[in-house]
Amino acid sequence: MTQATPNPLSLGTDYDTLANRFRPIFREIAAGTVEREKARALPFEQIQWLKAAGFGAVRVPVEFGGAGASVPQLFELLIELAEADSNIPQALRGHFAFVEDRLNAPASAERDRWFARFVAGDWVGNGWTEIGTVKIGEVITKATPHGADFRLSGAKYYSTGSIYADWIDVYAQRSDTGADIIALVDAKHPGVQQSDDWDGFGQRTTGSGTSLFDNVPVPAEHIIAFQTRFKYQTAFYQLVLLAALSGIGRAIERDISQQVRERTRIYSHGNADSVSADAQIQQVVGQISAQVYAAQAATLRCALPLQRAYEARFGGDEQADRQANIDAEIETAKAQVIVSELVLRAATDLFNALGASGISVHKALDRHWRNARTVASHNPLIYKARIVGDWSINGTEPPYVWQIGNGVKG
Repeated sequence: MTQATPNPLSLGTDYDTLANRFRPIFREIAAGTVEREKARALPFEQIQWLKAAGFGAVRVPVEFGGAGASVPQLFELLIELAEADSNIPQALRGHFAFVEDRLNAPASAERDRWFARFVAGDWVGNGWTEIGTVKIGEVITKATPHGADFRLSGAKYYSTGSIYADWIDVYAQRSDTGADIIALVDAKHPGVQQSDDWDGFGQRTTGSGTSLFDNVPVPAEHIIAFQTRFKYQTAFYQLVLLAALSGIGRAIERDISQQVRERTRIYSHGNADSVSADAQIQQVVGQISAQVYAAQAATLRCALPLQRAYEARFGGDEQADRQANIDAEIETAKAQVIVSELVLRAATDLFNALGASGISVHKALDRHWRNARTVASHNPLIYKARIVGDWSINGTEPPYVWQIGNGVKG
């Protein structure tokens, strides 16, 4: 019988050493981002570069062949990657969430096999959301017992990253018991059909399309009770979006600085003989830089309670575990409200430093606002602000899991 390795924790490593493994790849990714944006060309090749370099295993403990990065270090990496192309961290959102779930799982031979898959380069996609007539609380996708194993059938939408994946993390229900589960599905099985039919005006190459499952076999060991899912999952998913927003902000600062340096045309009623020496233009760029700084700082600050929640999972202190998970939810919600505002403002303000040529389709500077607006529209921030207010006023514990579906018309 295969024995499981105990639970070594990923507590962090030297960040610059870790990041330097991937920065050349980030630069290569950035070089083609505008052209991919114009052509809506999915970054299959670029994701393969990351896969071959072991990017998907950075959170896996060193004892299992991973990099042992902490949660804040993972998200610092994702911000750097999002500066290169904000679509890719979002495409990998489901992968890193499932890695985090396995990091929180009890020691077992099956958990160790997943660690080995991550180190070998396997990616995990996402299949959770259903649309149409599904009501709140309903799950149409079902896992039906088939001998000792299961068969999965159903449809998922906004299946972010699944088109690039080896496995798909599918939220479903057992047909026999009605229990909510996660089914880990072989993405390459003939019964799985995926489409790039996401029609949003931003984040167009995340692979957030439709996934259809037709009687797909799922081994019993790939059925996981949803109630065992790691507690800070909602905060983790949100933090990936915050990293994408922060990376968009960094790309805005990079692009506007370059545009101003290279601009030769000036206005007669400007303030200098060159745009780069114009004090008002410098002020615009400085304001953007400050907004981006604050956005990134808030994002990295709210990663800290997630690391505490991860460590508390195995610490044996129930109160510390509860508080860390509350902090993770509340701090990511606070950050969501302010980071969204800061980056969206920067994405608009950048045009104040340019002339009409700044709106050229060739430059594609509008992508920053479209991408930021798309990311900021996930997990409506008005509800997150209310949750924070309810916590501050009444001490009401935040929800850790929520759903979307059809309501009842009045």
